[in-house]
Amino acid sequence: MRHFGIIGYPLVQSFSARYFNEKFEREHIDAEYSLYPIDKDEWDKGSKIKELLQKMDGMNVTMPYKQDIRPFLDRLDETAKNVGAVNVVYQKTGYNTDCAGFMRSIQPLLLPTDHQALVLGTGGASKAVKYGLEQLGLTVQLVSRTPQKGVIGYNDLTEEIMRTHSVIVNATPLGMFPDINSCAPIPYELIDKNHLLFDCVYNPELTVFLSRGQAQGARIQNGLGMLYGQAEEAWRIWSGTSNNM
Repeated sequence: MRHFGIIGYPLVQSFSARYFNEKFEREHIDAEYSLYPIDKDEWDKGSKIKELLQKMDGMNVTMPYKQDIRPFLDRLDETAKNVGAVNVVYQKTGYNTDCAGFMRSIQPLLLPTDHQALVLGTGGASKAVKYGLEQLGLTVQLVSRTPQKGVIGYNDLTEEIMRTHSVIVNATPLGMFPDINSCAPIPYELIDKNHLLFDCVYNPELTVFLSRGQAQGARIQNGLGMLYGQAEEAWRIWSGTSNNM
């Protein structure tokens, strides 16, 4: 039997175990998929992650370790290297399938008038989203609670910026179960029918971020399609059928 799983913390939001175990049963694959929550103290010791890398046939990585996993790996594929974050591990090589999943999900929704995007957050998910949007030809501005070089703050979102950046992607965990009443503090009153709001969160399916955009007439999309896309690509890597191999 092959062994797969996901590391992160706290993992209450993860759908991966159900997705892969149902896939294994449906397709008669001799494999199992487990959750491996690792808190920061255990992560800092390093022994648990090293043990899992040795015994597992494939691994997903989620918040907050998509960047921290890199020192434990022997190499990164080109996309993971360019993105700067890893969400899939196979034979001590790091891959990023978030980017492919995101691009497949958002590309059909883009209009010829969508040239500039705001990406909310600066973590591993936002890095994949930024890279994916740039691959699709959009110019990206990162937004965070903590402004820094190349990153503006939420208070910097002027009417002009909101008007010219028609695509807004939430790449933060805000609004994710169980904290379903939270949302990024952007000026929602400046959103209109010309905007596309994409939320990387998939649980709940309609977040406060999406609901407030929808109320303003915007196009909306949650992260479920991105989730399935990245999972399908992860399996192609683990099964040796991906172009990334």
